[in-house]
Amino acid sequence: MIKIRNARTHNLKGIDLDIPRNTLTVVVGVSGSGKSSLVFDTVAAEAAFQWNETYPPFLRNRLPRHSRPEADSIEGLSPVVIIDQRRLGGNARSTVGTTTDTWTYLRLLFSRIGTPHIGESNRFSFNDPRGMCPACDGIGRVLTSDVDRMLDLDRSLKEGAILLPGFGDGQYWYRQYADIGSFDPATPLREWSKEQRQALLYGGEAAAKLGTRPPKDYEGVVERFERIYLRTSDALSDRKQAVLERFTRAKTCPECDGARLNEQARSVRVGGETITRMSRMEIRDLAALIATIDDVRVAPVVESLHTRLTALDDIGLGYLSLDRGTTTLSGGESQRIKTIRHLGSSLIEVLYVFDEPTVGLHPRDVGDMTALLKRLRDKGNTVLVVEHDPDVMREADAIIEIGPGAGEHGGELVFHGPFTELLTADTPTGRALTRATADGPRRRRARGRLLIEHARRNNLKDITVGIPLGVLTVVTGVAGSGKSSLMAELLDQHPATSIDQRAIAANGRSTLLTYSGIGPRLRSIYARATNAPAALFSSNSTGACPECNGTGSIRTDLAFMDDHTVVCEACQGRRYSPEALAHRVRGRTIADTEDLTVTEAVGAFDDPQITAALAGIIDVGLGYLRLGQTLPTLSGGENQRLKIATALRNGANADLYVLDEPTTGLHLSDVDTLVENLQRLVDAGNTVIVVEHHLDVIRRADWLVEIGPEAGQDGGHLVFEGAPRP
Repeated sequence: MIKIRNARTHNLKGIDLDIPRNTLTVVVGVSGSGKSSLVFDTVAAEAAFQWNETYPPFLRNRLPRHSRPEADSIEGLSPVVIIDQRRLGGNARSTVGTTTDTWTYLRLLFSRIGTPHIGESNRFSFNDPRGMCPACDGIGRVLTSDVDRMLDLDRSLKEGAILLPGFGDGQYWYRQYADIGSFDPATPLREWSKEQRQALLYGGEAAAKLGTRPPKDYEGVVERFERIYLRTSDALSDRKQAVLERFTRAKTCPECDGARLNEQARSVRVGGETITRMSRMEIRDLAALIATIDDVRVAPVVESLHTRLTALDDIGLGYLSLDRGTTTLSGGESQRIKTIRHLGSSLIEVLYVFDEPTVGLHPRDVGDMTALLKRLRDKGNTVLVVEHDPDVMREADAIIEIGPGAGEHGGELVFHGPFTELLTADTPTGRALTRATADGPRRRRARGRLLIEHARRNNLKDITVGIPLGVLTVVTGVAGSGKSSLMAELLDQHPATSIDQRAIAANGRSTLLTYSGIGPRLRSIYARATNAPAALFSSNSTGACPECNGTGSIRTDLAFMDDHTVVCEACQGRRYSPEALAHRVRGRTIADTEDLTVTEAVGAFDDPQITAALAGIIDVGLGYLRLGQTLPTLSGGENQRLKIATALRNGANADLYVLDEPTTGLHLSDVDTLVENLQRLVDAGNTVIVVEHHLDVIRRADWLVEIGPEAGQDGGHLVFEGAPRP
């Protein structure tokens, strides 16, 4: 057993729990109930902490830091592998092939039996000078100056026609052009001759032909920019990097056509195919090709490569290619790739922790994921999964439900047992699983059509789709079918308010108060009532506690031991200075106000701006959150709904909304709340388009568009459009 005693992390209320080892256990509960606090911040955190303690101090300083959870004891732990939804990220050199090691096997294959033979496997590595394309250094793309962005032709030099930094009137670079007598600084560039503009941009022969010759060391604007930003070996500062992104564009390397490898590596063939061609095949097609290679010299390589490719296909990623950049993968795709890494491991007695592994999966593919989870368990491991999908719960050995509510209303153990018993349990999940199916909507009549014409982005097969206006439309299809590509085409052609799955950018100081935008209004109320400066009521300004600088906690560097974080004794975690806390409005200090829930805050201040800002948060079921709660402590479901509430408020004047899988992280009961909000938005006269797999959302839509029938090259077709069956 994994024995947990008196777990108190975040909102957990002294939970005592025994989790059987070598089982698949699913942890459920409404968003914000404490599931992640139990699984990730208690069990996984303690396992990772204890494992790191086995290393010497030199190595511990180079490992991820894990704070110990609040619990009396946690026993029976194993080394832990955490497989969360964070995107793989990486740099421009990271691909599906490199991160799954399939590229390593492919390089080895070509180095052994490829013709012509050119040497070791590093000759096929785009991260090695011996294999990389010399023109793009193995990245496959090259940066070029975006000249159109550098000039405003309707301005003169004096008015700032050169948009690059340092070229404003009187600045150093400005004088290199305005003061040399070759250009008229008062005439808009549009009135210059073509030759003059060429001379300004590129110098060289064009500058030499000017009636007044510029200085011998004259550089055109583009020449100067490329010397400083592109042809430098120095690391660029954040400021210079921002300039680079603004005034350049990336294009496919003309020498290698994006293959990343040099000409010699690109010429080698195995079975009539180059390594470039293989890396661009869909994984399922590549697996079939690799299976045909019959050469005893490389039999182990072929077997290992085929096993990994087949595993990727089995988990629903067969539509990807090995040259696909990891930065372009979704959270669900990233999580499945992380999982594949562990299937070939012969380790046992490992604790695997998953965070909603079915995110982004079509219902048809959920069975493949549950089969994978059971394979990990059957090898002799313990698998803990935070999940909302009933199909995953059904396959689990046991279900743990945390609840019954969210925030301060959650944090209790409300159920622990098999799925069959959960179906009869009087818990939020038990009731949601057995509730009567709500009637579908009365089908609204469209007031027109929004056309997406001749969509050919990525795998889309030149399709034209009509989205009905004034109704709720769901766009669905298997992962990789082309749903997101279709929505990207829509957003290119029509203005809309878009809510995607990117995480909220936040630091440890970001709170619900700051994110909702009511901070300035609240500070103004306190300032007017107390005649004190508004900055005094900000923990990020003069009102901050001088001991903890407004963070509410003190982190102590213990050298070779893990950093130790404790509540600040001076402010008791309230983050404000005694001077700020001396002022009260309606009997509350600013810290008292930040401790209010969203619902309480609406009633505490009869202020239209505050009410309007917080009403949307309440509507999406987040009224239990506290104003001072920091954003990094929110669960995935809470983050998603907060983005939806904020986007709906900010887009109040828009009439077209596009949402990307808004049910991500939502409990079955929370999905009803979400759909009700979407329906109200449509009833107000808006058009709402949702990319979604959740069957409850699909069933309650007015219109359904399905892209498919499969993923990758076998997708991209319009396979259905019409009203869902009642």
